[in-house]
Amino acid sequence: MRAKAALTESGESSDGDETPIEPGRPIVDPHHHLWDYSPQFWESIYPDRQPPPRFLLPEFLSTVSHSGHNITDTVFVECHSMYRNSGPEELRPVGETEFVNGIAAMSASGAYGPCRVAAAIVGTANLTLGDRVKAVLEKQIAAGNGRLRGIRMWTAYSDTGLLGMAPDWLVKGVMLDASFRRGVSALEPLGLSLDIWCVHTQISEVSELATCFPRTTIILNHIGSPLSLGPYATRQTEVFVNWKNAIAELARRPNVVLKLGGLGVDLSVPLGDHVGYASSATLVERWRPYFETCISAFGADRCMFESNFPPDNATCSYGALWNAFKLMVKGYSEDEKSNLFSGTAKRTYRLN
Repeated sequence: MRAKAALTESGESSDGDETPIEPGRPIVDPHHHLWDYSPQFWESIYPDRQPPPRFLLPEFLSTVSHSGHNITDTVFVECHSMYRNSGPEELRPVGETEFVNGIAAMSASGAYGPCRVAAAIVGTANLTLGDRVKAVLEKQIAAGNGRLRGIRMWTAYSDTGLLGMAPDWLVKGVMLDASFRRGVSALEPLGLSLDIWCVHTQISEVSELATCFPRTTIILNHIGSPLSLGPYATRQTEVFVNWKNAIAELARRPNVVLKLGGLGVDLSVPLGDHVGYASSATLVERWRPYFETCISAFGADRCMFESNFPPDNATCSYGALWNAFKLMVKGYSEDEKSNLFSGTAKRTYRLN
């Protein structure tokens, strides 16, 4: 581990990291990405943005080591990386699972330390293929070599666009689409769960989906991303109330599990006038109402903290993020903490 930078009076280092709280507590990070995008590929998706820096096994392990937190296992979640560059379009995402499974095998060897990176994999498939998606899922399962646990496809939609992209009208209402739902019906028989990323205005669609497929485990990512940009910037009280009501309704579906995190990207829960890396204290101040709402509605046994790294690195360091989570639940019981930091993730993604 490299030496930490000097601490400020708040306990935060000059590079945004902090001395870890409860450094021995076992943590399963159930949501992170690994990528190395070529400029050409990135430009085909985001023509006006530079590709993010490479984030593969060395970068992730360095991030974990520097944080000082005890990350025992992780779950990789699809991020449109390392697709095959030839063959049938619907099978090209299998390349991402092949790539991540290789990294997982490297980590499982023990040669890179005790953290089992990508011990579980959430891949992707075009669920709007309907009945035809089963063949894709079977290829994904084979590529995961026992590590594939679920599927996530792009479902997040806002009329004002997301992450600098114009609205994709093909995504609007996709969770209500009959072909998408036929695709979802193929998951549970194959032992696969469904990760969903949506924004707060779509949470009711997730509730409908969970009602239609009560035997399928559905994991809502990033607490349903309450929006804060565009027309929502001046309506944050209204957004919070609408989001809270939608979360309470979603919690009535026992097959839904919630990931607590993903608020560090530039579309949700702004940090006010804060510039640069936020301290754990700042994150707690801004995020506590959201996370406490979720835990109250779902219970600790259906919630899990997630890093969403590297995207959330836009707001804070990995160490400060996990410190914030620990501070938020300081007064919780040991059983609740165990679920939030590892137990729920282990059950959901079937980690030994």
